[in-house]
Amino acid sequence: MTDDGPPPTPRLARARRKDSISEQVKELIIEQHLRPGDRLPAEKELMTRFQASKGSVREALSALRSEGLIRTRTGPKGGVFLADMDPQRAMALLSSYFLFRSPTVNDIYAVRCELEPELAASVAGRLSAEDFASLERTMRLYDAEPKTAEEEYDQRMAELDFHSVLAGLCPNPVLGLFCGFLQTLLRETVVCRRIYDAPHPDLRDTGLHYQIRLMRALRAGDAQSAREIMSEHMAAARDYMVRMEADIVGRFL
Repeated sequence: MTDDGPPPTPRLARARRKDSISEQVKELIIEQHLRPGDRLPAEKELMTRFQASKGSVREALSALRSEGLIRTRTGPKGGVFLADMDPQRAMALLSSYFLFRSPTVNDIYAVRCELEPELAASVAGRLSAEDFASLERTMRLYDAEPKTAEEEYDQRMAELDFHSVLAGLCPNPVLGLFCGFLQTLLRETVVCRRIYDAPHPDLRDTGLHYQIRLMRALRAGDAQSAREIMSEHMAAARDYMVRMEADIVGRFL
């Protein structure tokens, strides 16, 4: 006979029930091949299907709404509908995880150096004229020398936008999401923002140099060259960012 400990409290039992129903709703979505905009079964039908109380079903739906998976519409044609999860919302949720676990620059670039070259290789030969136009629009934001410190900061953000656009074009949604999230971390991590605030006019020319070379490789459909160029770019960026981080942390201490 084993001792499994005391039975769960009513509050804990309700929480487990809510999580169980939430997972079952997700399974239902997959089984029925539902898509964003599709309506979920009515509350009474969910209560019957999952043999759950009205309160448990409502708590589960509230949790799914907080995740951004569903939305509610009132009126004659109302109900609960699947929402199209915005990648920015998913990244915001991930960013919250790092609120008290702030990664170092080296942590971020250890992953960027692995993933971004594969991202570049994955889009080679797959981009349309419209895709190239989107990438070129971000490059035009920093093709001229900045006149103020504020302009230089904006240009640094535009350089990250180039990588964000590339991530959005990735045929592998997992790779694209994680590359986009790494760029979100760079924008939001305190030490990175301080690095971007520091004047360094040579960086614009360096970034353009790599990106112009990369665009040529992407237009040629040369995945290996795209991978190598992005690898060089990430290594150079890592070295600069790590040096700057050490300088900022040293001055702070």
